[in-house]
Amino acid sequence: MKQSPLTTEICEIAHYLYSKGLAPGKSGNISAKFHDIVAITPSGVSLGHVSEDEIVMVNMDGKILTGKNPSSELMLHLEVYKNKDVNGIVHTHSSYATGFAMSGKKIERLEGFGERNNPFLKMVDYAQPGTVKLAQLVGEGLKKEDVVILENHGVVATGENLSEAALLAEFVEETAKTQFVARVLSNMEF
Repeated sequence: MKQSPLTTEICEIAHYLYSKGLAPGKSGNISAKFHDIVAITPSGVSLGHVSEDEIVMVNMDGKILTGKNPSSELMLHLEVYKNKDVNGIVHTHSSYATGFAMSGKKIERLEGFGERNNPFLKMVDYAQPGTVKLAQLVGEGLKKEDVVILENHGVVATGENLSEAALLAEFVEETAKTQFVARVLSNMEF
């Protein structure tokens, strides 16, 4: 059952992120906001296989309007929407960026990330997934950033729309991959 153009876009972006390896297995979640309604992927469903009738619609207080089981990171998404003027959020567990997050190593900010006021992408402290604490840390971290790295966890990227957020998440992963390769090669003797 087709709910709206929003659910169609969420499924297309979810499938894209999965196909790029940015959300393996049943990891990751995405959402889009339209006025005071947030459409979010369900909990426990692979982004590669999510269907339109599984997308959950909630209001800004988190009350379920349609669907059954929103992502366990719903609070995180709502906190960001309440504190930042964006309409799309992508949370990924991509290999290289998450590797940086788990090792405590910072990802350098390249020109594609906007102004270089800070030489590294912001990393927020660890908090257990799905908690109010994580939602607060991410909400605060994204007030002046478009993307944050979650310590020991993954990436949260935002955009004026869901497509922009997805492209930013992809760019973060490619940046992390390039920096990883560069660091490995710089320590090799030829």
